[in-house]
Parts: sequence; C-alpha cells; structure tokens
Amino acid sequence: MTTANINSKVVMALRERTGLGMMDCKAALIEAGGDAKLAEERLREKLKGKMDTRTDRVAGEGCIAIAVSGKKAAIIEVRAETDFTARNPEFRAMAADLAKAAVAGAVGAAVKTDAMQKQLDEVRIRTGENLSFGGGQVVEGDSFAQYIHHDGKKAGLIVYSGTIEQDTGVGICQHIVAADPAPIAVDEHGIPAAMLAEKRAEAIAEAKASGKPEQIAEKMAEGKLRKFFEEVTLLGQKYVRDDKKAIKELLAPDAKIHQFIRMMVGQH
Repeated sequence: MTTANINSKVVMALRERTGLGMMDCKAALIEAGGDAKLAEERLREKLKGKMDTRTDRVAGEGCIAIAVSGKKAAIIEVRAETDFTARNPEFRAMAADLAKAAVAGAVGAAVKTDAMQKQLDEVRIRTGENLSFGGGQVVEGDSFAQYIHHDGKKAGLIVYSGTIEQDTGVGICQHIVAADPAPIAVDEHGIPAAMLAEKRAEAIAEAKASGKPEQIAEKMAEGKLRKFFEEVTLLGQKYVRDDKKAIKELLAPDAKIHQFIRMMVGQH
C-alpha cells in the first residue's frame, strides 16, 4: 500500500491511541497494508521492546492510589521517572485503575496481574518513561478512611470498626501522613516485643545509673515507656489538627482502629 492510499483520519486515530508521531503511524499503516489494528499491535510490540531496555532508568517519582470495595481496600504505589508524568491525569487515572484491580486480589501484599502490567505498558509507551508498579497492600475490615495528599505522593489509610465521622477519619489519616515521628503501631500492644524490651532495659539502666534503687528505677522506667507510647503510637500521639488532644480522644466509645498504613512514593 502506498502513502497516497492511507487515509489521514486513520493515521490520526492511530496517533491518538498510541501517542506516537504522524509519520511513525503512517509508516506502520503502510507496512500493515492499511490494517489499523495490525499496525497498532506492531507499534506497541516494537515500542514495548524499546521500553523494556530502559528499566534501569531510575523511577523516583510517582503517586499513591487507594481503592475500596466492600470489606476490602487496596493502597498501592505507581512509579514514574518524572514529576511531570506523575502529575499527568492519564497517569493518575491509570494508577486509580490499578488500585481497583489490586483490591480484587487476596489480602496481603498487592499482586500485579498481567492485565495490570498491560495497562502500565500502554502508558509507558505513550510517555516514553520507565513506569513501574511499586507494590502495595490489600487489607480487609468493617470500614475504612483514607487521605491522599494533594501532590499524590503520600497517603494514609485506616481500618476501623464502630463509628468514626468522615471528617474525623480523614483527619486521622492526615495525621498518619504528617506526624513526626511517624506512628509505628496503633497502640502499645502493636509495638514489636524486642523494641519494647530494649526501651524498657534502657530506661531502667538510665534510672539505676542516677543512683536510684531498683524498685524506683523500674517505676521511673514505666513512666518513660508511657512517654514513649505517646510519641510513637497512633492513639497516643497528639493530633496534628489540635495538639491539645490525643488521637484516642477523637474516637467514640464504640470505635476501634485495627490497622493503619502510611505510604510515601519511593519509601514503600
């Protein structure tokens, strides 16, 4: 087939679907004998091969996406090379679609399916960047609250039961994202036993070093541990919106936070 036989509207349609230049699309159509579907398949296969050689390029940007479906929720990270692409509406929409696909999977580490990889490849081809699935988590529970920062690069998710007003739930998720230090557990019961034992031993040794008897040293250590819990547990921390209240003071008697996830691009 010659160039003269190629309809410009068909070339334009192929360009819109692939994001490639008019000349590349026209050449592909000529090679495919005017078969637009075949031309598109060949272009994508050719470009995917080129993109696969670029996976060593650092993908340090990206965004977080969250999806909730029934009693399950997924929070995932999708990575890109540049902030420009990470802020692109098409990239954000693709990330949202990947989160919806991830939530259909099993509870635990989010698994990238072949269909999800295909969606990534579509946008990889159009952007020319090394895009990748950065992983994530699928959780289950009665209810969820979520917050994604306006830059899309950090997010918080809580799993809870009972009653938590929407604004309060969003506020707690904002706290999870903004808190410094970041909470390491919902409450003291979630702190790793080894860390707890180490902190207790340090506090007792410090008290004894000051000349205090063992019984008093242990009481002083318990006081230091309570302070530690206030600093590193979600329920014990002071609320970022109102530092006169601890997070636990925001909860109704029937409300219980079972789990939280804090995710930031490049740190998952």
